[in-house]
Amino acid sequence: MPTAPPRSENRPEGERIAKLLARAGVASRREIERMIAEGRVALDGKVLDTPATILASLRGVTVDGNPVAAAEATRLFAFHKPTGLITAERDLAGRPTIYTALRNALPTGTPRLMPVGRLDLNTEGLLLLTNDGGLKRTMELPATKVPRTYRARAFGEIQQSQLEDLIEGVEIDGVRYGSIDANLERGTGRNVWVEMTITEGKNREVRRVLEYLGLKVNRLIRTGYGPFNLGDLPRGQAVELTGKPVARFLSEMTGEPIPRGGVKKADKVEIAAPSKPPRAPRPPARKAAPARPAPHKGADGPHSARKTADAANAVPPHKGRAGAGTPRPPARSPSRKRPPATRGNTPRGPRK
Repeated sequence: MPTAPPRSENRPEGERIAKLLARAGVASRREIERMIAEGRVALDGKVLDTPATILASLRGVTVDGNPVAAAEATRLFAFHKPTGLITAERDLAGRPTIYTALRNALPTGTPRLMPVGRLDLNTEGLLLLTNDGGLKRTMELPATKVPRTYRARAFGEIQQSQLEDLIEGVEIDGVRYGSIDANLERGTGRNVWVEMTITEGKNREVRRVLEYLGLKVNRLIRTGYGPFNLGDLPRGQAVELTGKPVARFLSEMTGEPIPRGGVKKADKVEIAAPSKPPRAPRPPARKAAPARPAPHKGADGPHSARKTADAANAVPPHKGRAGAGTPRPPARSPSRKRPPATRGNTPRGPRK
């Protein structure tokens, strides 16, 4: 980790204004220097013209006429960047940026965040974000040697021995690239998957090195930055990194003391998917009215109970007649008259 240069005796106490504003999350140091050159930064109403101004605090400093608040605690976020987004705050061509997706991915009240390093338009994967401009610059510096791990799918053929030669570094078109740890994972048809870990993070380093070896990259994913791994973080989602390993890492990068307690250094920090709020319970579905069962013989129910009551109230049959359930013979028609008595049909009396 780089150390600060020794302070000269004639140098006043404090820090450069660009460093203080970057730590307060206003912008990166390079952007602040540009803002000072544009006359957007003032001290006690007087416009500053040099970023070398030394201040003990940001009291009286304004940016675009607005006072600058004191620096907040350093926070670190992980974002799974999809392809098709520019790693910038705005794009002159009107293309969508990472902040377009972060509006919905970050919780309400999140401070202004700056990306740590950049990912190309067609590169996806882990992108760290912080509100501390000093931390951002420290993690980006090649001298810090923070490892970045990528998985590349490329068209072509290559041997593991060719990749192992990259451990000594390589020079391409006059640009020297440092040690690269590369491993051949597997092949799918004419495509191969290569995992590469770099420590400098120069512009398009992975693509240029693989093209130098005769491969054409058609997909590039950053899977790790420092001790942080992409894990199962969904594409387009962001989550804040917290815990003891994170505190240890931030302490090493910023030089600030770590919290009390035995903070242990972790080799890798798996990034879990952000917790989603529980869904509201669904209203209970209306119960359909039960279908009326079809009456059948011998079934118990209101119909059979009614028949039982009717049977109990029925008049018992007369003696000698058909029992219950047997239909009575039809009565004689009243229009049929009994023939009058004549000699031939006079009924006889009992015999004596």
